[in-house]
Parts: sequence; structure tokens; C-alpha cells
Amino acid sequence: QVQLVESGGGLVQAGGSLRLSCAASGRTFSGYAMGWFRQASGKEREFVAAVSRSGSSTNYADSVKGRFTISRDNAKNTMYLQMNSLKPEDTAVYYCAADQTFVQNMARKGFYGMDYWGKGTLVTVSS
Repeated sequence: QVQLVESGGGLVQAGGSLRLSCAASGRTFSGYAMGWFRQASGKEREFVAAVSRSGSSTNYADSVKGRFTISRDNAKNTMYLQMNSLKPEDTAVYYCAADQTFVQNMARKGFYGMDYWGKGTLVTVSS
């Protein structure tokens, strides 16, 4: 079992920045690719970004490329999502997820294909 807890969400103005964290406990953190998904009100849960077990490879949704940066610190069992140039359409509940797959597969598998996920943290971007 892997327990995942997100933090760092909040209210920010458009153009601002936030940094989300995902703290993991349980099984070996470095044994899992990690990712972020989000769900806006009335929309389906969608892939945002993923990072490989070592942190050397990443993958991003087109909608966040160039604005968001995913990273991880295996010594701290923590994953991060640095979000810059935020837009109102980034408003959503953000979920972290862990899966024993390759980073390139996380978007295709989707949120419910992940091995573990957290309860989410709300990000609200005001215009």
C-alpha cells in the first residue's frame, strides 16, 4: 500500500504561481512513476503531468507544457508540481497518483488505471 497526501492548493490570481506537493508513505516511493491529474467542475478527470521513478523523464499534457514543472525528491518521498502563469481554466481539484508503469503510459492509462491516488487539493485561479 502507498498512501498519498496532496497539499499546497489555494486561491491565486491569474498569472500567479502555486507549488503543489504530494507526500507518500508506505511502499518504496522510488518504485513508482508518479503523476498529477486534475478535475474541473463538470468535467472529466484529466492527465496533467508525470515523472519517472528516477525523476529523469517527464511527460506533460499540452495544456500545461511550458507553464508547469513536475519533479520528485525520492529522499523525501515527495513529488511536486510547480505551476506558473496560472489561468482560470487551471481551476480544478488536483490529484497525485502512483503507478508501476512507464511515465509515458500514465496519460494513456488514466487516473482510474493508477495503482494509488490521493484525495486531492483544490486550486482556484481567479481572473
